[in-house]
Amino acid sequence: MHLSIIVPVLNEAEQLHELFAHVLPYQRAGCEVIFVDGGSTDGSAMLSEVAGFTALCTARGRANQMNVGALQANGDVLLFLHADTRLPQGAARHIEQALANKKNCWGRFDVCITGRPFMLRVVGYLMNWRSRLTGIATGDQAIFVQRAVFESLRGFPDQPLMEDVELSKRLLAFSRPACIEQCVTTSGRRWEMHGVWRTILLMWRLRWAYWRGTNASELVRLYR
Repeated sequence: MHLSIIVPVLNEAEQLHELFAHVLPYQRAGCEVIFVDGGSTDGSAMLSEVAGFTALCTARGRANQMNVGALQANGDVLLFLHADTRLPQGAARHIEQALANKKNCWGRFDVCITGRPFMLRVVGYLMNWRSRLTGIATGDQAIFVQRAVFESLRGFPDQPLMEDVELSKRLLAFSRPACIEQCVTTSGRRWEMHGVWRTILLMWRLRWAYWRGTNASELVRLYR
């Protein structure tokens, strides 16, 4: 397996040095690491290039950024990693083992949300439980997919929100996701900044509206 790790970034300079240290061992082990900047004003793109990683620049929008990275990637498996998410030890090996089962052509990790509020642990548990039940994954769970399948779907849908949910729905036509129990960790800063319960209610409101057919462009106003 040749793994390409694609990381969309936007004004993440403060945490990039720690992120570089996290993904560097994967690059040294033969994985391709691509940073895709969406118009940062803090030098994120330059820092990625100076650090020795492939750095691409494109228009803002996480779905667009990940698609641009996928187009440039050489791997036969693509892993989409949010800038505030960290992989568990041996992630590449876990992915290879998960995809060795021919029943699965894509998958995701369990997620643990870091932060002080206890409810963040509950939120992570519920996200993982819901994902196993529905087969829908979120970007925080580090979605990975065979390149050929991703290309057959023409990548992430061109929408400003819920691109991970929509991709998951389309991938279910090929297989259920491989659910890796080892946790990625993702920052709970958004939850803490806006309030845990307020963010929970907002995310459920957005998902309910999307399930009912509300256009993703309309959901952006609620999200912001």
